[in-house]
Amino acid sequence: MKKKQLLTLALFFTASAAVQGQSWKMYEQRAGSQEYAGADYVTLLDSTHVSVRPTGQGSFAVCKVIKVQNLKGALSNRVLKYDYDPLTAAAAFRRVTIWHSDGTSTEIDVAKTCDYVAPARAIYWGARQIMLELGALRPGDVIDYEVEKKGFTYALLADLPTDDDSRFIPPMRGQFYDIVPFWATEPTVRKVYKVVIPKEKDMQYQFYQGACTSSVRFEGEGKAYTFAMDNLMPFAKEPNMVDFFDAAPKLMMSTTPDWREKSRWFNKVNEDYGSFDAIPEAQKKVDELIKGKKTEMEKIAVLTHWVADNIRYAGVTMGKGEGFTLHNLKMNYTDRCGVCKDIAGTLIAFLRMAGFEAYPAMTMAGSRVETIPADHFNHCVAVVRLSDGTLMPLDPTWVPFCRELWSSAEQQQNYLPGIPEGSDLCVTPLSAPENHYVRIHADNQIDEKGTLKGSFTITAEGQSDSNIRRIFTTGFQSEWHNTMERQLLNVSPKARLISVDYGKSPKDYQKAPIRITFRYEIPSYAMKGTDELVFKPFVMNNLYTQVMSYLRIDTSLETRKYAFKDACSRLVELDETLRIPAGYQLQNEAKNDEISGQAADFEGTLRQSGNKLQLNTRLALKKRVYEASDWENFRNAVNTSKTYGEYLVIKK
Repeated sequence: MKKKQLLTLALFFTASAAVQGQSWKMYEQRAGSQEYAGADYVTLLDSTHVSVRPTGQGSFAVCKVIKVQNLKGALSNRVLKYDYDPLTAAAAFRRVTIWHSDGTSTEIDVAKTCDYVAPARAIYWGARQIMLELGALRPGDVIDYEVEKKGFTYALLADLPTDDDSRFIPPMRGQFYDIVPFWATEPTVRKVYKVVIPKEKDMQYQFYQGACTSSVRFEGEGKAYTFAMDNLMPFAKEPNMVDFFDAAPKLMMSTTPDWREKSRWFNKVNEDYGSFDAIPEAQKKVDELIKGKKTEMEKIAVLTHWVADNIRYAGVTMGKGEGFTLHNLKMNYTDRCGVCKDIAGTLIAFLRMAGFEAYPAMTMAGSRVETIPADHFNHCVAVVRLSDGTLMPLDPTWVPFCRELWSSAEQQQNYLPGIPEGSDLCVTPLSAPENHYVRIHADNQIDEKGTLKGSFTITAEGQSDSNIRRIFTTGFQSEWHNTMERQLLNVSPKARLISVDYGKSPKDYQKAPIRITFRYEIPSYAMKGTDELVFKPFVMNNLYTQVMSYLRIDTSLETRKYAFKDACSRLVELDETLRIPAGYQLQNEAKNDEISGQAADFEGTLRQSGNKLQLNTRLALKKRVYEASDWENFRNAVNTSKTYGEYLVIKK
């Protein structure tokens, strides 16, 4: 049987190579059209052929044919690279040929391939790259190469066997899935993806955000699914748009019937492994933490915050369990570090030791998970069953020193609980802007010399609180005062901080929302004319902008084609009372605006009353992920709020 499989695989790769060698010339002719003329290089053919065994293991032939069109294109392609994970896949260059414009060719010795550790940050799980240097290329050269790979792609969340061949079998044995981007970073004449699965298997698929040519055909003992697109141009990106997977063409496929089956499997694999088994030393800590806590939410909160604050994020390979299987509590509690699954697994074990029913869940931070049950996940969280039967998501990885239990930077995000009865995909709800308010109230006065004196108080909650409080929870105490002073220097380099009051223990984030009061003086804050002063409202002048993420969204765009993202829903209230010298009058027109919509609300007033100028603004941004249709409302609200930061003129 094994010899038959190897023969089939050899024929598969030989056939694929023969097809590539005979076909790319026709694509080179197409690449001669005007639409490809300005490109540094053109991908003539991007072809992937996959042969799937009954175990779910895939054998891939990844073929690319690239035509170099100028010197910049030659430099961009002089080294070939391909990434893979040795825990679940093996990859090698099978052949590389350079075809020259004079009809000659050069065969590159694939034995010179370098295989090295891939660059990594925060997660060091041994990912690798293969690299092959091609040498000097010239315009007109065509690079024709093939990578052969076997294995599978897995989410960053299996107790892997040690046998060299069986380690390429997916954790969910017998199942195959793939997620195929059908967008291009360079002009591509043709892109093809073909997968052949055993005839007895069924596979569901869907092509999203575009159209392709597709077919299903019987080939010998298998079924061949083929998908192709022609003339792919680099996908046009919009500022602050959603992930490409949520906007660009993509193919999703899976032999798994539904998410409920995946949910039950995910539950069983971790229960069988003993990921959440109690240990005495951790039980002692749990008992200590929940002592005196009377309600279920008090207990859930204290356990979540302890785990979030005490398990450091650092991912190193630990052998068994680098996959869907969560490491056991003994390892996590001893090491006090790990990636998301280790932090979530610790919390699940803590909750169970406290008498709760808790389970792991998979999610995708950054993009949508579709109804096709292909494992588009990159993050692990927890769910706990409350007394009313509902499942509450918890994410200790994203809430260190945060007053939330589930980070609202993960609003509108899909997740899949691994529960015994199975679950469909869930989605995290919107969090009201009021849960993440930032309020600045200033009481100032300005004299005829243009010197501004006064005080302001900033308060914040939720994600806004975490942003402003970060210097106290993760920064050096020696830098606290300097950081406060820099906020004023952002307003004016002449600012002098007289005093700042951030309370006795600003690190104690669970006690109350953050509150900081500043007293200051800014000489020459206003530009002085003969009988007038010109200045910006203090609260609208570059103060604590790091928490106002919406300011980093380009609102000069009149229309949007794609959905867009902000960091979080948020309520921003900026108020200022400014006492001005006697006899001065505001030359700007009084302002009074009110906007309401599905995406954003804004209210603002600016007026003079006696020797006081009063400015009040309230901006409510209601989502984290917005549809393109939300843009007009969002843009109008944000742009109108910005007008309250324009220069004011007072004249005697």
